[in-house]
Amino acid sequence: EPHRAAIASATRIIHTATAWGDPERARQVNVLAVKAMLAATDPAVLEQVVYFSTASILNRDLQLLPEAMAYGTEYIQTKAQCLQQLEQHPLAERIVAVFPTLVFGGRVDGSGPFPTSYLTAGLKEGARWLWLAKWLRADASFHYIHAADIARVCAHLATTPHQPNPEPGQGAVRRLVLGQPMVTVNDTVRRLARWRHSWLPPFGVDLQGWLIEGLIKLLRIEVNAWDRFSIRQRHFVHEPVSPPERFGLVSHAPTLEAVFEDAGLPRRGRID
Repeated sequence: EPHRAAIASATRIIHTATAWGDPERARQVNVLAVKAMLAATDPAVLEQVVYFSTASILNRDLQLLPEAMAYGTEYIQTKAQCLQQLEQHPLAERIVAVFPTLVFGGRVDGSGPFPTSYLTAGLKEGARWLWLAKWLRADASFHYIHAADIARVCAHLATTPHQPNPEPGQGAVRRLVLGQPMVTVNDTVRRLARWRHSWLPPFGVDLQGWLIEGLIKLLRIEVNAWDRFSIRQRHFVHEPVSPPERFGLVSHAPTLEAVFEDAGLPRRGRID
């Protein structure tokens, strides 16, 4: 409400606000507030809305995952609900929905001018457990993106002429999954080991479904319905993905090694 006049005068909007943890607050912020914000715009003035969602709610072909509504956390479910509503919105052709994949950003030691993402913070923990991880094998794959590259793509979208959705097989809302080309979990562990100058064993234990379930029970790990779906899904990959190069830009961190370097992950020695 305090920003209604500014919203009405805006030609471009980048919407990043989100909430999770509390179901009611997630609904208020992730669904109702988005609807209220769009209602406050002036269709005669507004050219484009860049709306942030999450790649977790999309399947390989960038269609909405049925499991997102069935098993998702309050965050996943409300993001799925919002996307469904945006597709039917009168302003749908002016909306670009961006779906970041796994996001790196900041420094592992918390220094630097930018916040440390959950994934970058996890590099420190991953390096500590590398001695065990390199003996395991997992049939899984994913995309990642650096926060700086998300910013580059969004700046490009916000400063170039908007056009109706040119993406084939989509609805009125343009869907862009922000990510680098797919990498496997096994390759990620290998590259982390090489970065840390750690010896790589020639074989490992395959983490099959029954073994994962056994470890969950043995270690009494608390998992929800979305966790179990993610364990079954394993391959969170999409086609197409949209790194900065898709828009004629240059990625800040196109490789995992560039991510490690940018995060200040030590090449060897103890990580405090």
